[in-house]
Amino acid sequence: MQAIIIISGKQFTVTNGSRVKVPTQSSDIGKKIKLEEVLLVDDGEKVTVGTPTVKNATVTATVLEHGRDRKILVYKKKRRKGYQRKNGHRQGYTLLEVNAIQTKAPAKKAPAKPKVEETKDK
Repeated sequence: MQAIIIISGKQFTVTNGSRVKVPTQSSDIGKKIKLEEVLLVDDGEKVTVGTPTVKNATVTATVLEHGRDRKILVYKKKRRKGYQRKNGHRQGYTLLEVNAIQTKAPAKKAPAKPKVEETKDK
């Protein structure tokens, strides 16, 4: 089963048991989090596309670790002006392990009882 989810404004494709690096989340290590912004669910037979999200679909994941990615160098230069700047950046991340992708069928409502209006006889 596969799903496309939104975490911190970015889209990720996940499957059961997959590990995903996402932008830093404010959850403790070992905690389970429930992600409800599911854009698409593919169960192998049927593909469900949300408008904009799939109703009653959730992804459950466990926080494995928090860390910082490799350093990216940013270098600015203007030719013939003597202007040079070198800067580094390390983006923080959270490593998630997807435990389950669930899609629940909406609960059926009981049929409504017909209204009976009472009339007063004069």
